[in-house]
Amino acid sequence: MEKEELQKLKVQLESERAKIAEGLNHIERDNLNQSQRDASGDLSGYSFHMADMATDNFDREFSLDIASGEQTLLNRIDEALRKIQEDTYGSCENCQKPISMKRLKAVPYAKLCIKCKEDEEKSERKEPPS
Repeated sequence: MEKEELQKLKVQLESERAKIAEGLNHIERDNLNQSQRDASGDLSGYSFHMADMATDNFDREFSLDIASGEQTLLNRIDEALRKIQEDTYGSCENCQKPISMKRLKAVPYAKLCIKCKEDEEKSERKEPPS
């Protein structure tokens, strides 16, 4: 892989990392660092209505699910940046063949080449849910 292409992918990864980190900070600031009472805006001493509590709990769980997915993506980006530093970036973790530049431009944190990713997805569809 040429240094110029690698540098462009590194910039793309760093940009995506910054966006995701900001999104996680936003989720944390707006949802996760507040008590249930603060999040609902209820400043009175009265208890919550059960439907309001359920909505607040759903919103909090939804935010946690988003944050979990974003953290996973952040970890994959960090791993890709580490591989760039170690000069191992762009190789399929399964077959060790180079991952196509087209795939890396679309998914710069890809761990698998297209063929291995397709095989992985096919095997996941065949396995019954546990």
